[in-house]
Amino acid sequence: MTDSSSDPDVRVSGSGGTMTRLVGSAHPREVDLAALASLRQAEGDGPWSAAGAAPFLAEGDVVQWRYGRRCDPMRVVRDDERGLVAWLAADTAILASAPDDGRALRELPLAERFTGKRVATIGTWFGGGVVRIAPTGRPWSVWVFREDDGSLAGHYVNLELPHRRHGDETNTRDLVLDLWIEPSGEAWLKDADELQAAVDVGRLTSVQGDEIRAMGEWARAELVEGRDWPLHEEWTRWQPPAHWATPALPDTPLVREARATTLPT
Repeated sequence: MTDSSSDPDVRVSGSGGTMTRLVGSAHPREVDLAALASLRQAEGDGPWSAAGAAPFLAEGDVVQWRYGRRCDPMRVVRDDERGLVAWLAADTAILASAPDDGRALRELPLAERFTGKRVATIGTWFGGGVVRIAPTGRPWSVWVFREDDGSLAGHYVNLELPHRRHGDETNTRDLVLDLWIEPSGEAWLKDADELQAAVDVGRLTSVQGDEIRAMGEWARAELVEGRDWPLHEEWTRWQPPAHWATPALPDTPLVREARATTLPT
């Protein structure tokens, strides 16, 4: 996390997102997940089942962790009724999307990040490997980031639709707003300005924006104040077996399209 503001309660993340320090207690309320159901997106047709029910994937199996049509190939650490824990290795090839004019998303003004055409691209996961934890029935996943020396850098809480499953795919949808939790427990709200921009341009409705903000309060209460199991030290210590190879992207029409249009690096 970098600091580019004279205000100690506002920072800019390494990815360019605006972060605001959270103070006081969370104010959770019931979240209407049905209001967000229209945001679901997938490359395939399923059939889909709710996460947290058998059959489960085995440790070491490849799981395609998908945000809509985005795909991050990962390996299963644990998969059971409590949720999915998976490992995303450094330098993994991922299926992503980008503005069709060649600019990076963070280079666009806020209002333009949710308008315009996107094209499928093949990218690379940078910044070291991370453990991701998707607790069953919760509209978020927790990403465990480490420093170069292996110590905990912090927990990234990605707000997203509850996961659904089909074969080796776990499918969700990113909801723009996120939390960052320091090792000390101090919490920051990330990309609230982007969420408001998504509402302003009509990508999200005002009702959906309100439910996503309420989701952030729910996550804060359960994770920051409740220290729920995704934050347990077990996951900050976990290391992938040495024999695990980095999984490849699946051979799907969208991956083939992206490979045909992505310039080699």
